[in-house]
Amino acid sequence: MNELFPIYVKLDLIQVLVVGGGAVGLEKLQAILANSPRAQVHLVAKEVNKGIPQLVNGNERIKISERVFMESDLDGVDLVLLATNNTALNDYIRQLTKEKNILLNVADKPDLCDFYLGSVVTKGNLRIGISTNGKSPTIAKRIKEFLNELLPEEIDETLELMGALRDQLKGDFQEKVRVLNKHTKDVLSNNSYDNAD
Repeated sequence: MNELFPIYVKLDLIQVLVVGGGAVGLEKLQAILANSPRAQVHLVAKEVNKGIPQLVNGNERIKISERVFMESDLDGVDLVLLATNNTALNDYIRQLTKEKNILLNVADKPDLCDFYLGSVVTKGNLRIGISTNGKSPTIAKRIKEFLNELLPEEIDETLELMGALRDQLKGDFQEKVRVLNKHTKDVLSNNSYDNAD
């Protein structure tokens, strides 16, 4: 049973720590910046993949410390992503984050995680997160590919129009929901975008 509660986090408003600078650390940083380009991130690693400085490329919101992890790295941090294969270090940081009530994700170690990073489908303002409860990132990736192909590019135009309509609606909450439901009833039917050309 999947008991995860899906949320979307504004990473530009919190502090993220990434520990590990290898290929997995690079992958995590790429995912963060692809989804939240203004995220505030501190990456700590003894060795840093050459792709990381290229990715950061002068972004002042990203700090890189090429050294070993220190407990003080957790000061002011809200979220931690571990991208190391050092079991002892992972366990040590897991213990510290529990004591400090900081949420933790450990790459490829679902049992150590407070949250998972799912696959994400993005079409303009539409963002769909996909989770397999840590069971199969490969399946999540396949579903992401399927949804990317299924969702029309024009979906963002529809979202913009619906946002404008919602802002213009008067009445109580139930009435707004009724009107919006009526307008979105057929939004993803096969015929909705046939005449887009």
